[in-house]
Amino acid sequence: MVICGKIISGFVNLFDKGVLLMKQLRLGGTNWQSSAVALGIMRMGVLDQPAAVNALEAAHDAGITYIDSADIYVNGKSEEVFGGALKASGLSRDDFYIQSKGGIIVDPERSHDDLVFGKRYDFSKQHLIDAVDGILSRMGIDYLDSFLLHRPDPLMEPEEIADAFNTLQAAGKVRHFGVSNFNVQQFEMLQEAVDQKLIFNQLQFSAAHAGMVAAGLHVNMDDKPTSNDLGMLEYARRKHVTVQAWSPFQYGLFAGMFINDPKYPELNAELQKLADKYGVSKNGIAVAWILRHPANLQVLLGTMTPAHIKDSAAGADVTLTKQEWYDVYFAAGNDLP
Repeated sequence: MVICGKIISGFVNLFDKGVLLMKQLRLGGTNWQSSAVALGIMRMGVLDQPAAVNALEAAHDAGITYIDSADIYVNGKSEEVFGGALKASGLSRDDFYIQSKGGIIVDPERSHDDLVFGKRYDFSKQHLIDAVDGILSRMGIDYLDSFLLHRPDPLMEPEEIADAFNTLQAAGKVRHFGVSNFNVQQFEMLQEAVDQKLIFNQLQFSAAHAGMVAAGLHVNMDDKPTSNDLGMLEYARRKHVTVQAWSPFQYGLFAGMFINDPKYPELNAELQKLADKYGVSKNGIAVAWILRHPANLQVLLGTMTPAHIKDSAAGADVTLTKQEWYDVYFAAGNDLP
């Protein structure tokens, strides 16, 4: 595939420039690879151009070759700022695998500052095509490496989505496709309709938001509520779908970060102990915890602070032991049946 050659060539260029090449993942069962840690640009829309350039260059220097976005991030401003930062930096389009998401109709009455909320979802063919065109225009690029449906629409018509995907791919605007926040049955329903292999599912996952793990451990028991994500990790492993873990340092839905939060004293103590052992930050250990799972997950960082990008990305090169993985899991308040 052409994209394989382009991405592999990009890695060679990074190596020649002396840039750190972090742990690589085979994504979605394909033959191409990208960095185990990606930079999510949700918050880039509130930065000025110099700060955005600094964040992008810090990610590149840390070995991050993957960018994740969505058309609603700061109501499109994040993609505009990213496009300007990419041009203003010494980096090129081919230095990154660029991904975005669409399908959410913004509710202006509920949205404010950098927080954007939807009033409904729209997976109609025309909306998806228009969404991609808008993304490409704002970023100033010719194509997306992947485009994801942002959240499941209960009114989705899989055959119409398939038509949209075929049109976008034939036009050279999108190379690969996936979804975000879909459960197993929603994923399967769509996969049966589209010609392309869906290779991504973005799901919230961290040591303090590990329902996908807990659901698997508490099978046939009444001591835990049924997880909405039941079987997703196992399904992803069987079908070679790359799960992209968003909010890797958060608990709840944007409730807050567990790093240095007094609500999580045991977790922070365990993270610090392992950080001291491996010579990285607590953020780095939280990243390493996610990557230690054999489902071959990818971590999406949301920070725009260069120092935090670098110290979090460093966790990609730490391999926790099985006991250390369980120790972090228990310290976050999780248990075994």
